[in-house]
Amino acid sequence: MAFQCQRDCYMKEFVTSIVSCCPAELKQEVSGKKETVKGFNVKLQDTILFPEGGGQPDDHGLIGDVPVLRVTRQGSEAVHFVSSPLEVGQQVHVKVDWERRFDHMQQHSGQHLITALADAMFGYKTTSWDLGRQRSTIELDTPCVKPAQMQDLEEAVNEKIRAHVPVTVQLLSIDDPAVEKVRSRGLPEDHAGPVRIIDIEGVDANMCCGTHVSNLSHLQVIKLLGTEKGKKNKTNLIFLAGNRVLKYAEKSYSTERSLVSLLKTGPDDHIEAVDKLQKSVKLLQKTNLGLLRDMAVLIAQDFKNGPQRGNFFSFHKKEGDNEFMNIIANEINTEETLLFLTVGEEKGPGLFLLAGPSGRVAETGPRVLEMLQGKGAGKNGRFQGKANSLARRDEVEAFLREDCKHHASEEE
Repeated sequence: MAFQCQRDCYMKEFVTSIVSCCPAELKQEVSGKKETVKGFNVKLQDTILFPEGGGQPDDHGLIGDVPVLRVTRQGSEAVHFVSSPLEVGQQVHVKVDWERRFDHMQQHSGQHLITALADAMFGYKTTSWDLGRQRSTIELDTPCVKPAQMQDLEEAVNEKIRAHVPVTVQLLSIDDPAVEKVRSRGLPEDHAGPVRIIDIEGVDANMCCGTHVSNLSHLQVIKLLGTEKGKKNKTNLIFLAGNRVLKYAEKSYSTERSLVSLLKTGPDDHIEAVDKLQKSVKLLQKTNLGLLRDMAVLIAQDFKNGPQRGNFFSFHKKEGDNEFMNIIANEINTEETLLFLTVGEEKGPGLFLLAGPSGRVAETGPRVLEMLQGKGAGKNGRFQGKANSLARRDEVEAFLREDCKHHASEEE
């Protein structure tokens, strides 16, 4: 069975009826965290919402006024996940998120065109592809694509777009001899119904279930951004098609204007200006590191020369790193003195070092780690790590001072 979205990819609204509605759950990622959403799986008599398949993500849209969060295919049926129940037998108005759909059509048809010409021009076969949220990737069965080939390929695909080449859909029975002549990576195991062929006139015929433009001119333009090394001697070709190229150009221009304002130079001089800045930063970092090392030595010497140095030393500095703290610890005799050193924001994240007699560091280290909500480990009289928060630093210092007093009284 072919869905209405496959018969007419440009249909934005559709009237159909509810066949079934049953409770279901959907696992999805929200702000980087996986969550399980309770809702309902709805099947329609027919649908204009494409279920994911052929490397193409699913459509979003509305059934009535209820948002469709996911569409999947089960055999010959499309299953729509919604958050609210819908009445079986009810006639409903279905509306597709057209901006998302047309974007998918442009990227998918663009992939077919690039794949066909990469094969025809250079013999590079497509082994897989990914329609990403911002850019799409075609995996080519070749270790590399030369810059000249990229340029020739980009010119060729855009020439086909300017030629207004028609794109048509054919539905063939699975035993039709014509099926054997088209490009395909095979049918899914649960395939049902006729085989759908996407035919780019004079360019390519490919077995595909996805939604496509009806003419290559609807792709507007294709930009090949570049390549990345793929797996097992393959190359990933990165591309944008249609409206994504316009958005990319708009974003690039906005970035360019921001850089003009920040660097006080024209676009042609940005690379040179950034290179100079990087060299200046490296020099400043080197100078700053030398000053921090000198400061660490002076801090340690100041403590050692103090008339009432005691058996505990605590120090915090906003700027610094592990080397800064370890220099201080190396300068002070930690066999007799317990050190608690921290660097970072006073109430935010940072680094810490606890150094002193091995036994006492081993005893107090885990407690310090807990109070600083950190991660770390220790050996040979040093316990150091990252602190998620230094907000309780004063409490840690009080705890360690009390521990020093306790051990001093035991020694007396």
